[in-house]
Amino acid sequence: MGEKLVDIGREFGTVTGRRRRTGWVDCVMLRHAVRVNSLTELALTKLDVLDTFDEVRVCTGYTIDGVPVHGYPDLSEDLARVVPTYATIPGWKTELRGCRSASDLPAPARDFVATVEREAGVPVRIVGVGPERDDVLEWPSTIGGTGS
Repeated sequence: MGEKLVDIGREFGTVTGRRRRTGWVDCVMLRHAVRVNSLTELALTKLDVLDTFDEVRVCTGYTIDGVPVHGYPDLSEDLARVVPTYATIPGWKTELRGCRSASDLPAPARDFVATVEREAGVPVRIVGVGPERDDVLEWPSTIGGTGS
């Protein structure tokens, strides 16, 4: 799956050309990034990379030795032992590139964005639906925030 994400999303370093490590959206790490960087909103890019998948997953939690972990582990040795827990959403199996509003997105794609937003705890404001600069849409957040 990671290799497929690299190939579809053209995930290669611009200077070195090395393949990047890819995977499902990790909302535990995203919540941590929101907290430590005082983020008030998000831009969710490359949603179109998931267009061909039968199902998409979102990491919503971690366990260590079968015990749920609350928050992002502070110790690297704990982080090395986490096992992600996932929410699974049906894939949309359609091209998103022409979408220009949230209502244009298939229901599973809307569910994916709403899940990321809810799990991150801050509003998603922009969603990228294609490789071009104007392949974006504004997301009508369903959670509170200080967005512009």
